Amino acid sequence: MAVIQKHAKNGGPDLVCHKETHLPGKTGVPGCHKKWPENHSNWPRPVARLWTVVLLLGTCLLYCARVAMPICAVSMAEKFNWSKRESGMVLGSFFWGYCFTQVFGGYVSDRVGGEKILLLSAAAWGSMTAFTPILAHLCSQPILSMMLARFLMGLLQGVHYPSLASLCSQKVVESERGFLMSTVGSGSYLGTLLIGGAGSLMLDLYGWESVFYVSGLLSVLWAYCMWKYLLKGEGPIITLESLGGATQSKHTKRHWLRLLKQPAVFAVIVTHLCTASTFFTLLSWLPTFFKDTFPDAKGWVFNVIPWLVAIPSSLFSGCLSDHLICQGFDTASVRKLMQFFSMGVSSVFTILLCSNTTFPWAVAFVSVTMGLTTFSHS
Repeated sequence: MAVIQKHAKNGGPDLVCHKETHLPGKTGVPGCHKKWPENHSNWPRPVARLWTVVLLLGTCLLYCARVAMPICAVSMAEKFNWSKRESGMVLGSFFWGYCFTQVFGGYVSDRVGGEKILLLSAAAWGSMTAFTPILAHLCSQPILSMMLARFLMGLLQGVHYPSLASLCSQKVVESERGFLMSTVGSGSYLGTLLIGGAGSLMLDLYGWESVFYVSGLLSVLWAYCMWKYLLKGEGPIITLESLGGATQSKHTKRHWLRLLKQPAVFAVIVTHLCTASTFFTLLSWLPTFFKDTFPDAKGWVFNVIPWLVAIPSSLFSGCLSDHLICQGFDTASVRKLMQFFSMGVSSVFTILLCSNTTFPWAVAFVSVTMGLTTFSHS
């Protein structure tokens, strides 16, 4: 793997190759981590496959519920006489709630288990999604009720990815995490693809309310099936002891303040900020952008094709990163390479989208951008 290093002689960056070396006696396979060590805390391979499918479906439904509002924003704006500014306030309210529960979700997941937080949050945001049309019709000020609903949706969905990361770190060995996370992460594009296609049809045939009802009820059903068949209906789901009574030794206690002072942590925060801002801007405003710029364009084209490209791209990036790590390349260098494609290369096509272009080229630029953005999962 090529990474940039500075040398004292000339002060210029040179490309050098770093490869992790492993003793055959330690790992069993030269140059590769042992994939499934005898560790009772890790999932066996059949269980890991089952959880991968379940979490993929959960992430898919998460985005079906999340994208329901952007899909229906134009129709709702016409019904309730919203301006562009008011539509933007409704769409943006989600992210005000979303940013508040990121750290909290990861912290609680580490203490009680990511699967439990995923279950509770899915039941809550699924119910909120199904209740959204009722709330809009009951309130005399729909703009306020929708802003509140979207804010609560952001709060409830904000714990999803931190819980996934916590669960993955506890149950999956390092050399398999890239593929699992990229597979589960592809659920976001699958969900956007499904709601973009099926949601557009439901919107035309049954009205905007149907999009919220279907996505919300399916999410609640997923949470119930997860509780019934994977968690075996165990209860209580979260105890007070697990939240407040757990003790940590000096060796396991995390020095958060010292950790936050590390430059690498700030680099990760800035990276995530840039990636998320680009992705969610496209996610929220692409339907409106295409409707305004290309009024005669078919909704199923620009609501489907970019996300159809993103799914295989996400799976490919996960396989690629796991393959490079298994070959012995430095894990940090592989992660940086994936981020280079996700941020650096994709930004070129985002800039091209801003120029005067035709509808096919606009769809192509967005599709390549979304495909490369998926490399951040790996």
